[in-house]
Amino acid sequence: MTTAQPQELDVQPTPLALLLLGREADPRSERGVECPGDLPSPSDPDLVARARAAKEKLGDKVFVLGHHYQRDEVIQFADVTGDSFKLARDAAARPEAEYIVFCGVHFMAESADILTSDDQKVVLPDLAAGCSMADMATAEQVAECWDVLTEAGIAEQVVPVSYMNSSADIKAFTGKHGGTICTSSNAERALNWAFEQGEKVLFLPDQHLGRNTAVRDLGMSLEDCIVYNPHRPNGGLTTEELRAAKMILWRGHCSVHGRFNLDSVNDVRERIPGVNVLVHPECKHEVVAAADYVGSTEYIIKALEAAPAGSKWAIGTELNLVRRLANRFAAEDKEIVFLDKTVCFCSTMNRIDLPHLVWALESLAEGTLVNRIEVDKETEAFAKLALERMLALP
Repeated sequence: MTTAQPQELDVQPTPLALLLLGREADPRSERGVECPGDLPSPSDPDLVARARAAKEKLGDKVFVLGHHYQRDEVIQFADVTGDSFKLARDAAARPEAEYIVFCGVHFMAESADILTSDDQKVVLPDLAAGCSMADMATAEQVAECWDVLTEAGIAEQVVPVSYMNSSADIKAFTGKHGGTICTSSNAERALNWAFEQGEKVLFLPDQHLGRNTAVRDLGMSLEDCIVYNPHRPNGGLTTEELRAAKMILWRGHCSVHGRFNLDSVNDVRERIPGVNVLVHPECKHEVVAAADYVGSTEYIIKALEAAPAGSKWAIGTELNLVRRLANRFAAEDKEIVFLDKTVCFCSTMNRIDLPHLVWALESLAEGTLVNRIEVDKETEAFAKLALERMLALP
């Protein structure tokens, strides 16, 4: 009797798998895998003093932006904090700053570069700080999708609307094809505008924000929305489905907000009687439908500021922000908890840590420009067109 020998399977990793493993790099992707330079040790007890000294040496030449989801150790050095678009606009309002150090992720730094002057240089302390959602829509995939819509005979009826959480390439595609950008705060206005221009919307890249806005705010049905999967032929859709739909949603999502589910909501209501459930519109539709309040990051912050003392809140958004808000309002006897029992930070946002920030600031203070984010002129022109359409929304 012989024993069959295991056969070696000729399976080659896909480019995406290699990218996720950190073994390849895609210059058109949001995710990098290398950070040049020698970083200080994360255990260096002098990191705070070093960051402060480098920032003081740079003076008005540097303007540090901190996204709400950043670690506290980084936020303490931010000149302003906010969501991605607010920070990009804040950068544009500081033309005297030669260096814009963006403590956020890659697409945010791209937006800052698009909106600031040519004389200003945008720096991302760690090039590996990307966005999984933005990675879910590449320029090639979206161009192929448009070909599918053209073959179905509906491209002329479709207006692209891209979420701010997208690469400069996707923003440029949107501008070139007559569309606009939106944030989680103005998605309803952006969709109303788009439906005045055409009969259908291609919403990129977050399916949940698109679906929630269409159903909750515009009164559409779930049947009006279909999901285009870029990894399947024709997006996994028939021509009839494409022609019947009003909202063509890209198959993308936020890795943090997508983890919340209906069980999370039901569980927190059982554990904390009288709790108010407040979630971001990037959450799944079932979560949004079950929540008491839904809104952008800025909406969440303002809602908690206005909340009465003694109130209880379960927040469905990134943990760094939730923890910061819980600490901030503890003195007012506001109980604030994370919606899910499983602790989950935004892993790519958390790549911007104190060692990377110190390295970037000290390099700039020594006259060495590092990790500059620069969008090419053609891409910038069309992306800016899409952003300007958003700014002109009624």
